[in-house]
Amino acid sequence: MEDFTHFNENGRARMVDVSAKAETARTAVAFGRVLVNRSTFDLIRSGGLKKGDVLTTAQIGGIMGAKRTADIIPMCHNIPLSGVDIDFCMNEAELAVEITATAKCAGQTGVEMEALTAVSVAALTVYDMCKAVQRDMVIDKICLLKKTGGKSGTFIREEN
Repeated sequence: MEDFTHFNENGRARMVDVSAKAETARTAVAFGRVLVNRSTFDLIRSGGLKKGDVLTTAQIGGIMGAKRTADIIPMCHNIPLSGVDIDFCMNEAELAVEITATAKCAGQTGVEMEALTAVSVAALTVYDMCKAVQRDMVIDKICLLKKTGGKSGTFIREEN
């Protein structure tokens, strides 16, 4: 277990001490998508769902999720975010709502979990907004695309 930083010498869970780490500018970009059927896709695009504007609601939900990451991920540090942005792409060929979230901070630990949480909550919000018209939607491909800053430097996901 020595490679896992969230365990102490006794094998018990701990929050990693980052107090000795330098404060640096950090960014993380995450991706995920919601697969829907043609009817749901068209309703999202046209704004025709009874609950309202799906993408605006999902954007707000994703940003709120990023801000609350430390409250729902047990060993996550509470990070003062300097920015969170979420972009949506309506991929007609795959009938997918594609979600990209970017989180930024100046801190002692990264913002990967905040970007991933933003994508996840945005995807769950899309599901919630659309479940009255479709229950078999699929949320998939949630992953970290890129991260910068910190001791480990830059990570860019290679395509599978």
